Amino acid sequence: MRPLRVAILSLHGCPLMAPGSGEVGGMQAYIWSLSGELASQGVAVDIFSHWHDAEEPELVRVSDQVRVIHLPGAGKGDLDKERLAEHLADYVRLTLRYAGREEVQYDLLHSHYWLSGWVGERVRRAWHVPHVVNFHTLGEIKNRAWQGQRESRRRIATERRLVADADAIIATSAQERIEMMRLYDAEPERVAVIPCGVDLATFRPQDRREARSLLGLPSDGSFVLYAGRIEPFKGLDLLIQASAMLEDRADLTVLIAGGHPIDPEVRRLQEMAGSLGLEQAIRFLGTIPHDRMPLYYSAADVCVVPSYHETFGLAALEAMACGTPVVATNVGGLQSLIRDGETGYLVAWHCPDPFADRLELLLRNASLREAMGRAARAWAEKFSWSSVAAQVLNVYRQLLPAQP
Repeated sequence: MRPLRVAILSLHGCPLMAPGSGEVGGMQAYIWSLSGELASQGVAVDIFSHWHDAEEPELVRVSDQVRVIHLPGAGKGDLDKERLAEHLADYVRLTLRYAGREEVQYDLLHSHYWLSGWVGERVRRAWHVPHVVNFHTLGEIKNRAWQGQRESRRRIATERRLVADADAIIATSAQERIEMMRLYDAEPERVAVIPCGVDLATFRPQDRREARSLLGLPSDGSFVLYAGRIEPFKGLDLLIQASAMLEDRADLTVLIAGGHPIDPEVRRLQEMAGSLGLEQAIRFLGTIPHDRMPLYYSAADVCVVPSYHETFGLAALEAMACGTPVVATNVGGLQSLIRDGETGYLVAWHCPDPFADRLELLLRNASLREAMGRAARAWAEKFSWSSVAAQVLNVYRQLLPAQP
């Protein structure tokens, strides 16, 4: 009997790209890890994505069971989501053409984000297979979470159609499921809550002094870390403003991992830091290879997630797996991921004062940080990728005909 074969659509974010660069973030890390674990559980996975680098081949074999297939729908090379959205019909055609040319038959289609979902609902009609959707973020929620956000009508209309028509939807937190039901009229029985996972062997506590030494950082002083994409929705202005309010800033360093020095948002944040007298304290690191991130999490005293909304909060989970407490906004999936007062703190108000208070408390109290770090690691151990993949695979099997 041949293995279950699944096609994953991740058009705007190839999992081969470095997390933290451009549009690449937690979704790509999720797909990369999920695919590998599904493969270890006997599933063959093909990941279809935009051909983001002309130097890469059409087909990249990640392992015996996982392949990445690049599609040149909008040409070859990096591009933003708005440009990709203009070529979605091309990605439908190219996906169908590739499967036909290679004579590959898929048992199930799993789309990630609304752009891939748009393509997936059309590919599904041609293949006559079940369609599972992860949204990762939803336009209606982003618009309501932050006044500066204005997602397109096309996106929200597509999301509503997918919520109504997909065979199954995977939400990464109970909060996301509730928001789908409230804002998109999702049928609760078709929405499975399955969290993101973390590689517990890679993301593990390491000696803080040793981690700092390996990164070329001073062994003493206070280090605060942010990891993720650099965009206004992530709330980095809040982190900078809160840092300026700390009473003892002489030995403070704020490490910001992600983005690129020439990004307009990075330049805006650098100017803000300068205006607050934090030129030396705020360090923009750019994109860090994912396998180096455990060193940064371990080197930091605190990890901060100041977003206006997070569907799950993968960086927070990675930090906790490394034994580092997290201070985050009390929004979205962060509400159930972080145990307030035990593995870190949730801040109800999106303003710098309460963030500064919680940071001050943790930075001044080593015993509190250590206790929260131990609790954070213990909590993170419940989120192994093997458990997550088994739950996803169970959703797949519920949609497929019973094996004889």
